[in-house]
Amino acid sequence: MVIGPTLLVVAVLIVAVWVIIEIKRFKHKVFAIFLIALILFTYLSFIVVIKGEDIDFKTGAGLKRAGQLYFSWLGSLFGNLKSITTHAIDMDWKQINETTT
Repeated sequence: MVIGPTLLVVAVLIVAVWVIIEIKRFKHKVFAIFLIALILFTYLSFIVVIKGEDIDFKTGAGLKRAGQLYFSWLGSLFGNLKSITTHAIDMDWKQINETTT
């Protein structure tokens, strides 16, 4: 009679340990996917930003110019996101449609 509850407790402990290990593994997978996405975003956005610019990557001045262009673009991107967010917050999000006369 003691074997049934004991087996149930052991099974629950085994499942709990397995779930905890899978959660840790999932966190690592999510972090790895985030890093890959960040690297791809950085690479692709850098290519798009410097496209059409005559930049020589063999010189320090060319690398400096490329960095300035990219970080200037990145700063304006965050500025635009901030502007869009503040405009969205300031909008009237009521569910009632009112007409003004």
